[in-house]
Amino acid sequence: MRIGIVCPYMWDVPGGVQVHIRDLAEALIEDGHHVSVIAPAGENAPLPSYVVSAGRAVPVPFNGSVARLSFGFLSANRVRRWVREGRFDVLHVHEPAIPSLGLLACWVAKGPIVATFHASYAGSRSFSATAAVIMSALEKVTGRIAVSDAARKTLVEFLGGDAVLIPNGVTVARYAEGEPLSGWDEGEVIGFLGRMDEPRKGLPVLLEAFTLLAPERPSLRLLLAGPGDAGEVLGRVPPALHDRIGLLGLVSEEDKVRAYHTVDVFCAPNLGGESFGIVLTEAMSAGAAILASDIPAFRKVLDDGQAGALFTTGDPASLAREAAALLDDPLRRAKLSDGARNAVRKYDWSTVARDVLRVYETVASTAGVEEDDVR
Repeated sequence: MRIGIVCPYMWDVPGGVQVHIRDLAEALIEDGHHVSVIAPAGENAPLPSYVVSAGRAVPVPFNGSVARLSFGFLSANRVRRWVREGRFDVLHVHEPAIPSLGLLACWVAKGPIVATFHASYAGSRSFSATAAVIMSALEKVTGRIAVSDAARKTLVEFLGGDAVLIPNGVTVARYAEGEPLSGWDEGEVIGFLGRMDEPRKGLPVLLEAFTLLAPERPSLRLLLAGPGDAGEVLGRVPPALHDRIGLLGLVSEEDKVRAYHTVDVFCAPNLGGESFGIVLTEAMSAGAAILASDIPAFRKVLDDGQAGALFTTGDPASLAREAAALLDDPLRRAKLSDGARNAVRKYDWSTVARDVLRVYETVASTAGVEEDDVR
């Protein structure tokens, strides 16, 4: 099957949707399908052979984050040419409800189109200004997928219709084994991975909890990975604690795996706006003992606390108490690790990709995806 996949966000900027599309594409290619992905990308960004650049994107505040989106005549022309030359059996558009390549692809293509909805929104403001534009594109979608109950609820409430529920996937084997990072083999380590400068990722909550814990636990350290301003991060904790915080910055895939295997507790202190939590499934695949905020998406992925401990969202004192309890109880950490490894199996791409392929086969017809006559 010839499959075209549309990524709305900058390929070379870390994000859950990009990781989802990368792993799905590679799973389908491994299964023998021809896959091409189009995505915004930096001019000199290193791209896999299956990714076609649609040019740079611009940063836009969106859903409590900053999304780098591509939208305009140049992007539309590049999408149109990619559709025409790809001769795809199915076009798979991710996040078609935001003003980026997915919306453009729906406009310029005709034939079997599958759309995956990732995001969860607390209100309809994100859609109100562009509702008519969005609906004109979604009318052409023949199959819908939501990665979580929260994403599905957003689709039903604000856009209408329904979707097949297929969760985000993770390549479990990629994270299952890894050597700890050098220099972190002593003391207690709490880890965090995410965009440090994005408020909804909740790093300030973790930093405040660390400030509460550190005086009582002289061997406790923080290992932080992800893009962000190191000075701004350190400015949130007393200077006496600066040498107990490790800032890795943007890490390679190899070092990310090693980081998961370095920490005693992996913390996901997100404040909301998450419909799933790919970072959780990665940490679960590594067998990390997880402590996460009690948002609905995380609670579900962690099997109501069986695959990871939960604390009150946005509450540093609650985080500090739960972290201390985990650090003091290696048997409980081991039990949560086992629970995580078992719970994550259902999210492995060997299962998830097959479910996505069934949707493709359902919507596919004798005619493939073609360029529409819209001018």
